[in-house]
Amino acid sequence: MKSGKTRHRQTQQHALPHPVHPDHASMTRILDESPLLPIHYRIWALSTGGTLLSGVSMFLLGVTLPLIIPIFAMPATSIGLAAAMLMGGTVVGALIGGHLADRLGRKPVMIMDMILLMIATLLTALAPDARILIGAELLVGVGIGMDFPVGSSYLAEFMPQGRRGRMMAASIAVQSIGMLVGAGFALVLLQDAHSGDNTWRWLLAAEALLVLPYLLGRLTLPESARWCMGRGHNAEAARILERIAPRQKAMLAAMAQRLGKKIHHVAKTRPGQRMGFWTLFSPEYRRRTLLVTLPWFFMDVATYGVGLFTTILLGTMRNGENVGIMNGVGRGLANALDSGKVDIFLLLGSLLSLWMVPWLGRIHMQMIGFGGMTLGMGLLYVATELAGGTAAHPQIILSGFMVFNLFMTAGPNATTFILPTEMYPTQVRAFSAGFAAAVAKIGATISVFLLPVIQSALGVTVILLLMGTVSLLGLVLTYHFRVQGRGLTLEEHHGPALPQ
Repeated sequence: MKSGKTRHRQTQQHALPHPVHPDHASMTRILDESPLLPIHYRIWALSTGGTLLSGVSMFLLGVTLPLIIPIFAMPATSIGLAAAMLMGGTVVGALIGGHLADRLGRKPVMIMDMILLMIATLLTALAPDARILIGAELLVGVGIGMDFPVGSSYLAEFMPQGRRGRMMAASIAVQSIGMLVGAGFALVLLQDAHSGDNTWRWLLAAEALLVLPYLLGRLTLPESARWCMGRGHNAEAARILERIAPRQKAMLAAMAQRLGKKIHHVAKTRPGQRMGFWTLFSPEYRRRTLLVTLPWFFMDVATYGVGLFTTILLGTMRNGENVGIMNGVGRGLANALDSGKVDIFLLLGSLLSLWMVPWLGRIHMQMIGFGGMTLGMGLLYVATELAGGTAAHPQIILSGFMVFNLFMTAGPNATTFILPTEMYPTQVRAFSAGFAAAVAKIGATISVFLLPVIQSALGVTVILLLMGTVSLLGLVLTYHFRVQGRGLTLEEHHGPALPQ
């Protein structure tokens, strides 16, 4: 007797607007129903390059900027520009990486972006002046941006259906680990640092050490079987699936022979209709595009605006007496320590997301997370208002950062990463994920570029009000454009219209 779950999947397959070839359905079923094998964990580990380096680069730039400013005599505009180039590069990289991954395959782009990151991270460490440093940060951003859509798409296409949400939440959780790794490098290297020395170069060079294992490991990864089927490369897909189901080798070979070069097309749009940028804004996918872009945009305005400058904000909000007795390196070390404390809650929230996102679903957890982010900014605002704009309430201030970080990584940071990979068909999955990431990073770029200017002109309290407002907007927009698809395979997401 067939289980209810199997009958549900068969009903969904028959309800698709365009029939799926039985052999293609059998091949995707192998992916969806496989237990977690060593190859799945290896794929997961090597797909986390972009997320880890995103956290490391964001933290280290925040720590090194106060050290670099006097050395390169950087004005406020250059400070904002250096941070904005890191974010702006991710916009370009996400669009390029997503497009290339849909055209050339997932694996080639995953190797290309690591090569670029190796070059770019070494260039940041060797930069002779602010101009070269800013250009190198742009290239770092491009490499990280390229990896986000291709890494998330590759991971989603390989993971079993029942474990996909948890494994993808674990992947974006590595971003929090990256920030803690960056904090570790900072705490070790700043211990013996002196004002005006080259410690900041060693901090930035540490990123290159993290790129190398990803580059070497990805050389031996298989291509995505779903991408192969979506391009009509069924024989290659069958060979890849043999690594997951070796006992079905003969059956897979027979399937590939019957399929020939038939394309696996599962989408709300009709076969033969060209799929690309305009697919995202077609009537079938417009609502989904608004769901995956607008909340992510506002989350990144808040997350990167607060996260990249956490050390600077903590330093600004310190009691004036303590700041006065510290030199530049001493302030950097003290700020790194405080920042490390609040960044622990990034990791705690990420660990919480591994349980909460599969249990409550993407949409519900995203709304809860945005609500917590709003609360965290509210605590910070109250603390600064009670102190008349100074940091007389350090415990409330640290609590505000902790609440913000906990709910951000438990909810929107995970769900905005997952949703774009599920909302679109294989042929445009990476580009769609890249487009969503690019829109989000535009928000991040605007935020980190304007933050120093706003802080200088209007003060910290205005920044906190802005961050709280955009967090609330993320909640409202998630609720308005919500699309429920909990428990569905990647193919079932493109069946008949789902109840809202």
